[in-house]
Amino acid sequence: MTKTVLITGASAGIGKSAAVAFVAAGWRVVATGRRVERLDALLAALGADRLHPAVFDVCDEIARDAALARLPEGFRDIDLLINNAGLALGTSPAQQADFAQWKTMIDTNVTALASLTHKLLPGLVSRRGAIINLSSVAATYPYPGGNVYGGTKAFVEQFSLGLRCDLHGTGVRVTSIEPGMVETEFTLVRTGGNQAASDALYHGAAPMTGDDIAAAMLWVAELPPHLNINRLELMPVNQSFAGFKVARAD
Repeated sequence: MTKTVLITGASAGIGKSAAVAFVAAGWRVVATGRRVERLDALLAALGADRLHPAVFDVCDEIARDAALARLPEGFRDIDLLINNAGLALGTSPAQQADFAQWKTMIDTNVTALASLTHKLLPGLVSRRGAIINLSSVAATYPYPGGNVYGGTKAFVEQFSLGLRCDLHGTGVRVTSIEPGMVETEFTLVRTGGNQAASDALYHGAAPMTGDDIAAAMLWVAELPPHLNINRLELMPVNQSFAGFKVARAD
């Protein structure tokens, strides 16, 4: 039986890679995102029989619900929810941060993720489906400037564990995937389009790619139904833990 996955943030980066990987593996994909031209390009590449683009901002619940209500036959029964949409904004220390950026990260990474999960849970339970939430190593390892972004990803990790508790006995699987450095548009978004900053971050680091994380998601999704991966942390070999810092007086 062909299964259906709904992937948020599928217009770029990890979400786009996931859409390609799941279609190649025989899944139907509901690909959500805000940028209609990018979703249209994905549709043209992958075909309407396997991919349905759903254009909405995950923070807009009215638009989201309308898009879900319009899902065509064959894409309505969601077997897997991949909560991929999210972002980091700003690199300033907390005392200098833009509070509007903090709110946007919380609205997107926390509130929208929880809201969509709540919306789809009844169907996922009835179908003994699965949820994959995209967290980050920032949920575990703090770094300067990570402040609210790391906090939102810690929420995703803990929310995933909480879902596992509440869904005990339903057959629904829940996984938190927690990547380190992945070269996507992530840093461009974080820095307001600073290509030089993005290039400098990834230069010589052999970072992971969106395809790497998509392959991990597909592996988790296609495990036998009696197996659950609770947390999956991934880093490129060239990235490791920063260690403790000590500020010394002159």
